Amino acid sequence: MRVPGLAAAFGLLAGAVLTVPAAAQDFGRFGGIAVDVRPLQAYARGPQTEALRADLTEALRRSFSDRIVRGGPTLVVRVSGLSLTPYAGGEGFGRGGSLGGGATDYLDGEALLVGRGGEILARHPQLSALPASSGGAWYDPASERRRVAALAEHYAQWLRRRLPAQ
Repeated sequence: MRVPGLAAAFGLLAGAVLTVPAAAQDFGRFGGIAVDVRPLQAYARGPQTEALRADLTEALRRSFSDRIVRGGPTLVVRVSGLSLTPYAGGEGFGRGGSLGGGATDYLDGEALLVGRGGEILARHPQLSALPASSGGAWYDPASERRRVAALAEHYAQWLRRRLPAQ
Protein backbone atom coordinates (compact mmCIF):
# COMPACT_ATOMS: atom_id res chain seq x y z
CA MET A 1 0.00 0.00 0.00
CA ARG A 2 1.52 3.34 -1.04
CA VAL A 3 1.14 6.06 1.55
CA PRO A 4 1.18 9.76 0.50
CA GLY A 5 3.95 11.65 2.16
CA LEU A 6 5.83 8.49 3.16
CA ALA A 7 8.90 9.55 1.21
CA ALA A 8 8.80 12.90 2.98
CA ALA A 9 8.44 11.15 6.33
CA PHE A 10 11.46 8.92 5.70
CA GLY A 11 13.40 11.92 4.46
CA LEU A 12 12.63 13.73 7.71
CA LEU A 13 13.63 10.69 9.74
CA ALA A 14 16.94 10.34 7.91
CA GLY A 15 18.80 12.81 10.09
CA ALA A 16 16.82 15.86 11.05
CA VAL A 17 16.31 16.81 14.67
CA LEU A 18 12.83 15.62 15.54
CA THR A 19 10.57 17.63 17.79
CA VAL A 20 7.03 17.07 18.98
CA PRO A 21 4.61 19.99 19.01
CA ALA A 22 3.12 20.85 22.41
CA ALA A 23 -0.35 19.83 21.23
CA ALA A 24 0.59 16.37 19.91
CA GLN A 25 -2.16 14.27 18.40
CA ASP A 26 -3.12 10.91 19.77
CA PHE A 27 -2.35 7.66 18.00
CA GLY A 28 -6.03 6.96 17.29
CA ARG A 29 -6.16 6.56 13.51
CA PHE A 30 -3.55 6.00 10.80
CA GLY A 31 -3.50 6.36 7.06
CA GLY A 32 -0.81 3.72 6.81
CA ILE A 33 1.90 1.82 8.64
CA ALA A 34 5.61 1.71 7.85
CA VAL A 35 8.70 0.28 9.52
CA ASP A 36 12.07 2.04 9.26
CA VAL A 37 15.03 -0.27 9.90
CA ARG A 38 17.71 2.06 8.51
CA PRO A 39 19.24 2.66 11.97
CA LEU A 40 19.85 -1.12 12.17
CA GLN A 41 21.32 -1.32 8.69
CA ALA A 42 24.30 0.75 9.82
CA TYR A 43 25.57 -2.24 11.79
CA ALA A 44 23.35 -5.22 10.95
CA ARG A 45 22.90 -5.49 7.21
CA GLY A 46 21.45 -8.58 5.70
CA PRO A 47 18.46 -10.85 5.68
CA GLN A 48 17.78 -10.58 9.44
CA THR A 49 17.12 -6.84 9.20
CA GLU A 50 14.83 -7.29 6.21
CA ALA A 51 13.04 -10.18 7.93
CA LEU A 52 12.45 -7.98 10.97
CA ARG A 53 11.05 -5.20 8.78
CA ALA A 54 8.65 -7.61 7.06
CA ASP A 55 7.60 -9.33 10.30
CA LEU A 56 7.07 -6.09 12.20
CA THR A 57 5.14 -4.49 9.33
CA GLU A 58 2.77 -7.46 9.15
CA ALA A 59 2.38 -7.65 12.94
CA LEU A 60 1.58 -3.92 13.14
CA ARG A 61 -0.98 -4.20 10.34
CA ARG A 62 -2.72 -7.04 12.18
CA SER A 63 -2.60 -5.26 15.54
CA PHE A 64 -3.85 -1.92 14.22
CA SER A 65 -6.15 -3.05 11.39
CA ASP A 66 -9.18 -1.39 12.99
CA ARG A 67 -7.36 1.97 13.25
CA ILE A 68 -6.35 2.35 9.59
CA VAL A 69 -8.38 5.00 7.75
CA ARG A 70 -7.90 6.84 4.49
CA GLY A 71 -6.06 10.15 4.73
CA GLY A 72 -4.77 9.83 8.28
CA PRO A 73 -1.19 10.34 9.41
CA THR A 74 1.29 7.47 9.04
CA LEU A 75 2.40 5.28 11.93
CA VAL A 76 6.14 4.84 11.43
CA VAL A 77 8.03 2.52 13.74
CA ARG A 78 11.73 3.29 13.63
CA VAL A 79 13.73 0.33 14.94
CA SER A 80 16.93 1.42 16.65
CA GLY A 81 18.11 -1.83 18.19
CA LEU A 82 17.82 -5.59 17.88
CA SER A 83 19.70 -7.80 20.28
CA LEU A 84 19.56 -11.57 20.11
CA THR A 85 21.38 -13.47 22.84
CA PRO A 86 23.99 -15.69 21.19
CA TYR A 87 22.98 -18.79 23.14
CA ALA A 88 19.32 -19.45 23.86
CA GLY A 89 19.76 -22.77 25.62
CA GLY A 90 21.14 -21.36 28.85
CA GLU A 91 17.91 -20.67 30.73
CA GLY A 92 17.74 -22.37 34.04
CA PHE A 93 17.61 -21.44 37.67
CA GLY A 94 19.06 -18.04 38.43
CA ARG A 95 19.90 -16.41 41.73
CA GLY A 96 17.69 -17.40 44.60
CA GLY A 97 16.31 -20.37 42.66
CA SER A 98 14.17 -18.26 40.32
CA LEU A 99 13.54 -19.55 36.83
CA GLY A 100 15.36 -17.64 34.11
CA GLY A 101 19.02 -17.22 33.44
CA GLY A 102 19.07 -13.83 31.78
CA ALA A 103 19.08 -14.99 28.16
CA THR A 104 16.85 -12.24 26.77
CA ASP A 105 16.26 -10.85 23.28
CA TYR A 106 15.43 -7.16 22.84
CA LEU A 107 13.77 -4.98 20.20
CA ASP A 108 14.13 -1.23 20.72
CA GLY A 109 12.34 1.42 18.72
CA GLU A 110 10.06 4.38 18.58
CA ALA A 111 6.55 4.79 17.17
CA LEU A 112 6.13 8.07 15.33
CA LEU A 113 2.90 9.60 14.09
CA VAL A 114 3.98 11.35 10.89
CA GLY A 115 1.76 13.93 9.20
CA ARG A 116 1.28 14.34 5.46
CA GLY A 117 3.98 17.01 5.34
CA GLY A 118 6.53 14.83 7.15
CA GLU A 119 6.10 16.52 10.52
CA ILE A 120 6.24 14.43 13.69
CA LEU A 121 2.87 14.74 15.43
CA ALA A 122 3.52 12.33 18.31
CA ARG A 123 6.08 9.79 19.44
CA HIS A 124 6.25 6.81 21.75
CA PRO A 125 9.51 4.97 22.57
CA GLN A 126 9.26 1.29 23.40
CA LEU A 127 11.56 -1.59 24.32
CA SER A 128 10.35 -5.17 24.04
CA ALA A 129 12.06 -8.09 25.72
CA LEU A 130 11.42 -11.81 25.36
CA PRO A 131 13.24 -14.91 26.55
CA ALA A 132 15.69 -16.09 23.91
CA SER A 133 13.94 -19.45 24.07
CA SER A 134 10.91 -17.92 22.30
CA GLY A 135 12.27 -19.31 19.04
CA GLY A 136 12.36 -22.88 20.25
CA ALA A 137 15.37 -25.11 20.71
CA TRP A 138 18.65 -23.19 20.40
CA TYR A 139 20.22 -25.87 18.21
CA ASP A 140 17.46 -25.65 15.57
CA PRO A 141 18.78 -23.62 12.60
CA ALA A 142 15.38 -21.87 12.27
CA SER A 143 15.37 -20.75 15.91
CA GLU A 144 16.95 -17.36 15.29
CA ARG A 145 14.43 -16.55 12.56
CA ARG A 146 11.54 -17.49 14.87
CA ARG A 147 13.02 -15.32 17.63
CA VAL A 148 12.97 -12.29 15.32
CA ALA A 149 9.33 -13.03 14.38
CA ALA A 150 8.37 -13.46 18.05
CA LEU A 151 9.98 -10.12 18.97
CA ALA A 152 8.15 -8.36 16.13
CA GLU A 153 4.80 -9.79 17.24
CA HIS A 154 5.45 -8.94 20.89
CA TYR A 155 6.47 -5.37 20.00
CA ALA A 156 3.34 -4.81 17.88
CA GLN A 157 0.96 -6.21 20.50
CA TRP A 158 2.45 -4.12 23.30
CA LEU A 159 2.46 -1.04 21.11
CA ARG A 160 -1.25 -1.56 20.50
CA ARG A 161 -1.84 -1.65 24.26
CA ARG A 162 0.30 1.40 24.98
CA LEU A 163 -0.77 3.84 22.27
CA PRO A 164 -3.75 5.99 23.21
CA ALA A 165 -6.78 5.94 20.94
CA GLN A 166 -9.25 8.72 21.68
